[in-house]
Amino acid sequence: MAASMISGPDLGGGYLHQLTMDARRSPNLFTYHAQAGGQDAGGPPLGSLAPLDFRHPKTPCPFGGPRCWEREFELPGTFQARVRQAYNRFRFVLSAQLEQLYANRAPTIESALVEIASRLGEPSPTAEKFWYVGGSTAVWLQGVDIAPRDIDLGANRDGVDRLAQSLVEYLVEPVAPTHWASRSVYGARAFVGTMQDGARVEWGVDRTPRPDGGEPEWSADPRQVRLETVDFHGHRFFVTRPEYALVRAIQQEATERIEKVSSAVRALGPDRDLLARLAKHARLNAAGREALAQL
Repeated sequence: MAASMISGPDLGGGYLHQLTMDARRSPNLFTYHAQAGGQDAGGPPLGSLAPLDFRHPKTPCPFGGPRCWEREFELPGTFQARVRQAYNRFRFVLSAQLEQLYANRAPTIESALVEIASRLGEPSPTAEKFWYVGGSTAVWLQGVDIAPRDIDLGANRDGVDRLAQSLVEYLVEPVAPTHWASRSVYGARAFVGTMQDGARVEWGVDRTPRPDGGEPEWSADPRQVRLETVDFHGHRFFVTRPEYALVRAIQQEATERIEKVSSAVRALGPDRDLLARLAKHARLNAAGREALAQL
């Protein structure tokens, strides 16, 4: 057997879990395994692990049976304790994550943001921008009436490690080379809050250039990203400008969100250079390009 079991079988969220390490790889390959655990695991689970970037391997798993789920991380074996800590956090908070994904349970975005800001300190307008808030949470912080489902942080390569160090006890995935959907990243994920309530948080940098060569919202250098400053519950945040969310909403043809984010862009004053850069690489139909032209 190529891999050795470090932990398991363990319970969490209706699944049975195992953690393994393949020491023949360099760096070593750590793998989270999970499969529906039935009544013994408090199951059935509320839903699949696909939204958390787990996958079914092409061949039957040596751990977990033919339909197990897997997540992989490339790290030296000396990181075993850190990986195991994140693995245990993941399974302990999995029920809360699945309830947010499948049972309309709202994440505690506000308290998670305050916790993040408290741990990272107060940025000032002249401070180094090594992290910032992007995605739907960024436009929510700027007053757009939407309901974020998670928190996306942007960071440079050094910032990825600094964020992981500050949020270490909340990590559900170790900071490591891994895959998010089709992206190869160096990043980490956390569930900031209690075992029952919290918010999913992720941050990372691409390991290879993006094929579209576009204007990324998450960059290896925050100085390449257009940011604004927002005060929230006594803390100051750097957030991505709403143009990023607007172009994303137009691509998704999310009519209600387009109207809401367009209002925020107008209120702030459109950054036409940024809009042009984003539109150049975005897949927009004629109606979408016309909507940008009307700003």
